Amino acid sequence: MEKAVGSGRVLTAPVISEDGQPAAGSSIDEDVSDDETRDPSAEQEMSDLHVNEEVVKWKLTLHQIGLDVVRTDRTLVYYENQSNQSRLWDVLAVYSWIDRDIGYCQGMSDLCSPIIMLVENEADAFWCFEHLMRRLRGNFKCTSSSIGVRSQLTILASIVKTIDPALHQHLESLDGGEYLFAFRMLMVLFRREFSFVDAMYLWELMWAMEYNPNLFHMYEADGSNDLKVVDTRNNTVSLKQYGKFERKNVKSGVKNEQQATLSIFLAASVLEAKNKRLLMEAKGLDDVVKILNDITGNLDAKKACYDALKLQNKYLSKSIMIFIRFNVKGGGEILPKVTNFYTIIFFFCLFTSY
Repeated sequence: MEKAVGSGRVLTAPVISEDGQPAAGSSIDEDVSDDETRDPSAEQEMSDLHVNEEVVKWKLTLHQIGLDVVRTDRTLVYYENQSNQSRLWDVLAVYSWIDRDIGYCQGMSDLCSPIIMLVENEADAFWCFEHLMRRLRGNFKCTSSSIGVRSQLTILASIVKTIDPALHQHLESLDGGEYLFAFRMLMVLFRREFSFVDAMYLWELMWAMEYNPNLFHMYEADGSNDLKVVDTRNNTVSLKQYGKFERKNVKSGVKNEQQATLSIFLAASVLEAKNKRLLMEAKGLDDVVKILNDITGNLDAKKACYDALKLQNKYLSKSIMIFIRFNVKGGGEILPKVTNFYTIIFFFCLFTSY
């Protein structure tokens, strides 16, 4: 459909107009000499493709992908070689055709870049990225009224409100209660906040602690591109095979869409690290964004992970105490049905206290 894919080139100019006509000077076919024999049937097939609505929509994104590719990790020596840039562009261009629902979105190049660098074979790199997107594509589902990471931002707000009420109240007073300033961290998994090496360290840690041995089954459960929520509580796989975070969720029956993942606690730890500056210097959302942008590439991954785990324990402890005060001191009825991990711990503390 587009011969530039796999040619070693990166398209940064439109190849087609919105009415389906090739843009002037864009076709790679111009490199073919006039005396070369052309196949009339092939030319007719290409002509038919140009007027296909889905093909036109796809081709209109190719130069946008190229513009992002040339800006992605441009400080790395690896991307000084244009052939490496073209490999990144190839994978993203093909993925944008495969995923008809979402296509290509800004930020995907940040997720794909490490895979291109680590996986030499381009086809293998594509399928690694495609499976990664089955886990993360929900981050890019945006409408006019919501963004893909909305549920994660809601959980982040709840965590900060619990562990640092003063900071949460200050952010709310700045009209930042929805925590939209943190969406980039969660959307591209801290690729912009940490150095390349530290971001890879974070990915390794998060995916190890949240590892689920049923992941491959969930990926291939059906033909859709979304990672399915599968009930694994009665699965025969030993809990020892699960990562530390996921093991806790499986024991408690918490579903994927309800849990506070390690990445959310990492985002909370970043906000906590800038607690004083945010409280003293932030007079508006622009100031919040500026303060968070100042940390780009200057955070230590190991310290951030350590702080995130400490925050999780603090959040767990405070959640239990809030639950106890609400149900005992407040005179509310003890919930008859244990629905999550925190409720289980509450009942354990309550009964052992007797």
